[in-house]
Amino acid sequence: MRHQVARLAFAVLLVFAVPAAAQKKYDVGASDTEIKIGNTNPYSGPASPYGTVGKTQSGFFRMINDQGGINGRKINFITLDDGYSPPKTVEMVRRLIESDQVLLLFSNVGTATNVAINKYVNSKKVPHVFVSSGFSKWNDPKNFPWTIGWWPSYFLEGNIFGRYVLESVPNPRVALLYQNDDAGKEFIAGLKHALGDKAKSIVVSEASYESTDPTVDSQVIQLAGSGANVFLNGGTPKYAAQAIRRAHDIGWKPVQFLSSTGSSVKSALEPAGLDISKGLITAQYLKDPTDPQWANDPDMIAWRAFMDKYYPDGSKADYLNAYSYAVAMSLVHVLKRAGDDLTRDNIMRQATSMKDVQIPLLLPGIRLNTSPTDYAPIKQMQLAKFDGKAWQLFGTLLTAAP
Repeated sequence: MRHQVARLAFAVLLVFAVPAAAQKKYDVGASDTEIKIGNTNPYSGPASPYGTVGKTQSGFFRMINDQGGINGRKINFITLDDGYSPPKTVEMVRRLIESDQVLLLFSNVGTATNVAINKYVNSKKVPHVFVSSGFSKWNDPKNFPWTIGWWPSYFLEGNIFGRYVLESVPNPRVALLYQNDDAGKEFIAGLKHALGDKAKSIVVSEASYESTDPTVDSQVIQLAGSGANVFLNGGTPKYAAQAIRRAHDIGWKPVQFLSSTGSSVKSALEPAGLDISKGLITAQYLKDPTDPQWANDPDMIAWRAFMDKYYPDGSKADYLNAYSYAVAMSLVHVLKRAGDDLTRDNIMRQATSMKDVQIPLLLPGIRLNTSPTDYAPIKQMQLAKFDGKAWQLFGTLLTAAP
C-alpha cells in the first residue's frame, strides 16, 4: 500500500509539474537564469556626455542582480560604444542581435543612430524598447510595431516653449539653433506649430549645426545679429554649453530656452558657467537632482544611495543620471509583468499596455500610459528656470496644443 501511495503521489506531481513547466516561454536571450539586454551608447565622440546613460544603467542592473534579479533571473546588460555614429550603431546592433543574441534592445541613445537601425530591428522583430530619444517616430505602431520611446517628444517640448513665448514675451523675435537631424527639426516644428500663423514673422533667424562640428560660435553670432530677443538653444550638452557661453561673451541677452536633452547642470551649465546660465528656461518631466525641493524626497534619497554604491563616479547634479535610473525602473516594471513568458511578443505586449504606472523620479502627476495604438508613455512636461545653482519648476504640467 505504501508503494502504491508513493507511486500515486509521484504521478500527481508529474501531472502538476508538466503544466508548470509548460507555462515558461522563452525566446532567444532568455532562460531560467538570465535575461540578455542589448544597448548602444556614445561613450566616445561628440556626444560622449550621453555615455553616462549607459554607465548609470550598468550600475542599475548590477543593483537589480544583487537584489536577486527579476523573477529570479539575472540581467546580462551588454552595452557597446557607437560613438554617436549611425553606421557604427548599425554594426553594434547587428552584433547584439545576431552574435550576442539579446532578447531585446533597451535605451539606445540618439535620434539619428536609432533611425539607422529602426527598419532592421523591426524586420528582425526584436523589441526596441524605451529609446533614448524624443523623436515622435517611436510612436508609430503601424509601421514600427517593435519600437517604443519613453521620454516626451521633441515636438511637445518645442510646442510648450512656443506657447510660453506667445504668452510671456512682449513683441517676441525668435532665433533658433538646432542640430541638423530629425530631432532638431522636430523640436523646431513643435515651436512653430505653437506660434501658428505668426511663426513667419516671429522667427527671425535659424541656424543648424552638425554633430561633428567643432563649435557653434559662428551660428550664435549669426543669430545674435538678427536682433532676436528670444533664443531657442536646441543643442546637445556640448553645443548647448558653447552657445550659452558665446551668447554671453558677445553681450547677447535674449530670453533663452534650453532643450531638456541639453539641460544637464553637470554636462552643460557647469562648462558654460553657472553664473551666466542664470535665467535659462527648460522643460522637465523628472525631478531634477539639483532642485532643492526634492532634497528629502524618498525617490531622490533612494537614487542618491544608488549612485553612491553603484556609480560613485557619476554626478548627482546630472539630469541624465536621474533619467537613466527612471527609464531602467520602467523596464523592470515591464519584465516583472512579463513573468515567465519572456518572449519578444510578450515584452512588447507589456510595454504597450501600461496604465497609470508610477515610476520613481517622475514629476508628481506624471504616469506612464501606453496602448497598442499609442506608444508614447509620457505626454506632459513642466517649465523650469535656472537660478544660478539649480533648476526651479514653475507653472503647471503642460501637454502639446492640438
